[in-house]
Amino acid sequence: MILVIRFVITMLLSRVRRKIHPLESATVRFTVLPHDCDLNFHLNAGRFISFMDVARVELLGRMRLFRKVIAMKWRPINGGMIIRYRRSILPMQRFAIRSRVIGWDEKWLYFEHIVERNGELCAVANARGLFRGPDGTIAPREFLPLAGIEATDSPALPESVQRWRELENLR
Repeated sequence: MILVIRFVITMLLSRVRRKIHPLESATVRFTVLPHDCDLNFHLNAGRFISFMDVARVELLGRMRLFRKVIAMKWRPINGGMIIRYRRSILPMQRFAIRSRVIGWDEKWLYFEHIVERNGELCAVANARGLFRGPDGTIAPREFLPLAGIEATDSPALPESVQRWRELENLR
């Protein structure tokens, strides 16, 4: 099953799963197939990132925002990621990605992804993303009301994300 099929299945299943609050976490499960592996016969580092992309779609679907975003001709864009790999995931092993929005600034939404296999931590990632519409970038203050968040103040970002943000702003 190629990743596009997994994406479509995740998108469809997210519609029948329980609706979540925008700051609540969602979990999606996958099985490592042989074509997901690299020459070391474990989940390819790039595939981790692709699975996290699918996990963010799960978040949108569970928040019941996917159709709204598409109707507005907005498209989600990943703007960067920091990953810490801890354990390999081997072919045919099942794993879960727990994802949540951890905060935002004037441009970016920040996400946390925790990858686990049998309760063991395999990877932790922070990602930043935004929505782009026909007229350009959509600021979080425009997206948040659609998600049911009226307050524009972000929850405090973890120190590691704040430092990453500062480093990115130096570029």
